[in-house]
Amino acid sequence: MGEFVRLESVDGIGTIRLDRPPVNALNDQVRDELATVASSAAADAEIRAVILYGGEKVFAAGADVKQMAEANYAAMADRSGRLQAALSLVAAIPKPVVAAITGYALGGGLELALAADFRVAGENARLGQPEILLGIIPGAGGTQRLPRLVGPARAKDIGVVPDASVYQAALDLVQRYAAGPALALRAAKQAIDHGLDVDLATGLEIERVQFAALFATEDQRSGMQSFIENGPGQATFTGR
Repeated sequence: MGEFVRLESVDGIGTIRLDRPPVNALNDQVRDELATVASSAAADAEIRAVILYGGEKVFAAGADVKQMAEANYAAMADRSGRLQAALSLVAAIPKPVVAAITGYALGGGLELALAADFRVAGENARLGQPEILLGIIPGAGGTQRLPRLVGPARAKDIGVVPDASVYQAALDLVQRYAAGPALALRAAKQAIDHGLDVDLATGLEIERVQFAALFATEDQRSGMQSFIENGPGQATFTGR
C-alpha cells in the first residue's frame, strides 16, 4: 500500500486509487507506487477487472511541473522512461481496465487514462495534452496511444466552422502556433507521424527521445517557469 496510490479489491474488482491532493500530480513517488500496484493487480488472481480512479473531484492533473522545471536532458531521459514503463505496466494488466474520469485528466493524467482499455468521463471532465504550453510534448504515451485510439487527424485536432469562416479560422489557428514553441511543435508532429509507422514500443521510444531532448531548450525553461509563476498559457516562446 503506497502513500499516494493504493489498490483496493472488492468482489473481484480492483480499484487503483490515486490520492495525492490537491490534484493527484504525478511525481516520481506516485509513478513508482503506480507501477507497484499495477503489478499487484496483474498478479492477484482474485481481481478480475480494474478501475483507475482519482476521486470525485479530479482524475490526475498531470506531472508535477515544479519537480520537472529544473531538470535537464539527462535527468528527463531517465525519468520519462520510468513513467512510460509505469504506464505500460497499467496497459499490460491482463484484465479489463477502465479509467473513471472526473474533473481534470491532463498531460500525464490523460496518458494514464489512455493506458486503460476503456474510459468513462463525467460530463464536467476536462481532458487534454497541454504540454506544448510548457515548451515540451507528452512524454508518457500521449503522442502514441492517442493517435492509435482516435486516429492522427483527431489526435492533432480538427475544427468545423461555417464555410465563410474557414480561412479566418485557419489563420487564427496558425497564429497561435506561430507564437508557440517551434521545437516542441516539430517534435510533437514527428513523434505522432513517425510513431504510427512502427510498433507501439518503438513509437514510445521515439516519443521518449523527443520529449527528453526538449529539456535542453530555452522554451522548456521559460515555459515551465511561466507556468509556475503565472499559470498556464502565459509563456512567451522564442523557438530556441
